[in-house]
Amino acid sequence: MKRLLPLLLLTAAADPGPPILSADRIKADIRTLSDDSFHGRGPTQAGEPITLDFLEARFRQLGLKPGAGSSFRQRVPLLRWTRDSAAFTLRLGRRDVTLNPGVEIAASSRIVGATQLDTVPIVFVGYGVVEPKLGYDPYRGVDVRGKVVVALAGDPDVEAGRDLGFGGRASSPAARTKLNEAQKRGAAAFLTIHETFPASYPWLQIANGDAVPGYALDTGAIPPAFGVRGNIRNDIGVALLKQGGLDYAAAKRSAQRADFAAIELKGAAFSARVETRIEHVESHNVVGVLPGTDPAAGSILYGAHWDAYGENAFDPPADRIRNGAIDNGTGTATLLEIARAYAGAARPRRSVVFALWTAEEKGLLGASWYADHPVLPLATTAAQFNLDPHVVLGRTRDLELIGVGRTPMEADLARVAAAQGLRIVPEENTEAGWFYRSDHYALAQKGVPGVYFRAGRDLVDGGAAAGEAKRSAFNARCYHQTCDEYDARWDLTGAAQEGSVAYALGREVAQGRSWPVWNAGEAFQIERAKTDAERR
Repeated sequence: MKRLLPLLLLTAAADPGPPILSADRIKADIRTLSDDSFHGRGPTQAGEPITLDFLEARFRQLGLKPGAGSSFRQRVPLLRWTRDSAAFTLRLGRRDVTLNPGVEIAASSRIVGATQLDTVPIVFVGYGVVEPKLGYDPYRGVDVRGKVVVALAGDPDVEAGRDLGFGGRASSPAARTKLNEAQKRGAAAFLTIHETFPASYPWLQIANGDAVPGYALDTGAIPPAFGVRGNIRNDIGVALLKQGGLDYAAAKRSAQRADFAAIELKGAAFSARVETRIEHVESHNVVGVLPGTDPAAGSILYGAHWDAYGENAFDPPADRIRNGAIDNGTGTATLLEIARAYAGAARPRRSVVFALWTAEEKGLLGASWYADHPVLPLATTAAQFNLDPHVVLGRTRDLELIGVGRTPMEADLARVAAAQGLRIVPEENTEAGWFYRSDHYALAQKGVPGVYFRAGRDLVDGGAAAGEAKRSAFNARCYHQTCDEYDARWDLTGAAQEGSVAYALGREVAQGRSWPVWNAGEAFQIERAKTDAERR
């Protein structure tokens, strides 16, 4: 808690002031971006060229310079895996249970052609996290070659009630290496038992996205193939462990210990047949630059992802478009409003890059491509700001900081927010792992400092209870679903407040001469230090 004190010491007025940016203009752009004519803004789908045309025209109207040579469009080459058919069966003792795709299981394969598994043994690996420094290796002494690995969702300490070294309730990077660990040990398949709290979203979100194609950056070589990967519904996981003689709650407690060792589930087996094809496709980032007055001063960057889940034949015929009005029409529209504010003000000393990423929903792919192919050097990118809100909120009293305690910029954020009548609060749902799930992370891994925040839930109209009700309702029903649609009743003041603070803090950095840093000991700061000589 000590690292949170500097934030909590800065308090704002009880009644926030009006935002610098226009909530009405943000709302108007969301309405356009989430219209059915944009087909849900799916990368490589029919909605992409329509979206790119709109965004490029807006950047041109604002007087921004193209970021990719003579074009605003930065090509992002992709690999796309499409599952053409799938059948799954679970053997529980003498009983065969059919697992229907999109109902009891959501899984696919990246082996091109047929993936066939016939009555393969199953090994339960607890949380599946390997962390030698903490003594965790559930694979010790267990051979999983050619077998199905089944793991719990989250980290060992996400529900332990104490920090076991993975960050307590907060999700850790180690939780994102589970699939790789199983692959390294020769497993034939990897399945996660879904649970809403550690996953941070209900089964609906996974089940309804079961048929969505998988993507990766096309770097010239196809990555090593792995067999079936995916999730099984919680009740199926409970039954599976029971077949192996394990009580689900007790198994979770046991798996929290560092001495936990994987267990083969006797009497259980898994069969699958999946047909997959691969294609080389391409999408695009949209990048514009506002040149600074000093070409040698470096730059700052604002980013938001323009993509959503598109138009899909597997969705119900009544509505096959996942419009992505909130995620991330709201962030995209807010970035456009920030760009308008810069275009109408005096040029700052540093250049400002405005980047609208593709394929965030596919694994931060557009931002990751940019991180390897920046239009201005990352070594002299002084700071980055990510616009990726999770829900539409009205006028709020606070902003929620994601990934607390990583950079001294947090104190500047709190000061700038307080000047606008807002206070900074630490993120509440740390188990969601938001810091690792949005585009800023791709740039942070390259060392670029930044703060990621969004409108908080303490609403002027209704307080924290009203804000939480809106968040939980959206998360339960509409996150990544067809009901993430524009609503004329929305109050976009919260987005305008978030964008106003990002604009004000960004202008400080863009006009200044100092170079923001990460906190000592952060892996990102170690990466940043490699280019210190370029910022002297």
